[in-house]
Amino acid sequence: MSGNWRRLGRLPLDTAGASWAVSHAALPLADPAEPGAWQVYVSPRDAEGRARIGRTRLTLEPTPRLAPLEPDPVLDLGSLGAFDDSGVTVSCLVTDGERKLLYYTGWTRGVTVPFYLFAGLAVSEDGGRTFRRASPAPLLDRTADDPYLTASPFVLIEDGHWRMWYVSGSSWEHSAGGPRHRYHIRYADSEDGMRWERRLGAAIDYATAEEHAFSRPFVAHDADGYRIWYAYRGQRYRIGCARSRDGLTWTRCGDGGLDPSGEGWDSESVAYPWILDANGRRYMLYNGNDYGRSGVGLAVYEP
Repeated sequence: MSGNWRRLGRLPLDTAGASWAVSHAALPLADPAEPGAWQVYVSPRDAEGRARIGRTRLTLEPTPRLAPLEPDPVLDLGSLGAFDDSGVTVSCLVTDGERKLLYYTGWTRGVTVPFYLFAGLAVSEDGGRTFRRASPAPLLDRTADDPYLTASPFVLIEDGHWRMWYVSGSSWEHSAGGPRHRYHIRYADSEDGMRWERRLGAAIDYATAEEHAFSRPFVAHDADGYRIWYAYRGQRYRIGCARSRDGLTWTRCGDGGLDPSGEGWDSESVAYPWILDANGRRYMLYNGNDYGRSGVGLAVYEP
């Protein structure tokens, strides 16, 4: 099977009613709200560059559009000194019965390196209207297996078994431009979505010497197996894809990715894919240049 993503354009987002959202609309995530509509979570930044998690609404008909950003953030900065006191960025939302679990990345600023990242969790008991942190501590702290950072968890529940694909830092390196991170995608599983057992080895690893960073993954379990989308970078991000029979061992695929367009808002970079299926078609929300500063785009897959 082969095909291509056809761009449907950038989706303007009105942030005038949210004073804390000065720039960016990074890491779009779509949660079904009703037929033909989705709650879309994004991560805007304030004037100091600190991200919070906000929410808008996507409709596809008659033409795709985003509603104005809600005035208040869904998840604000963590308390002073916490793992997420310098920013929170959305990663994945899971519905488990009456609860919704919002997996996210918490940011703190570093000294010898620019930042530290840790996977976190917030929980809603009221259908997603409000969220509270499950703990003031990270969901995935640093360990011998993940000694530098954890981030960007994506979670599926399959037959009561919780599965996670997440970003893990493998090193920091000195470079001409300062410390450069290296992180790839690893795997963990759980019985309750809160206590995770991390598996050895990388699920998606570096393929070339130039690759040094992978973004938030998205995993779909289709009739012919698993497919994962992610952004990966050398100089700039582009969106790639891999396939698997079991969700553990992956083979990169030639189709299913998205390259920068060469002109306009996503000319240099494409990143942070989120997949949604509607009316028998598969769509992708994604970001363009500068880590989401240029906004959210939509593409449709054409086999």
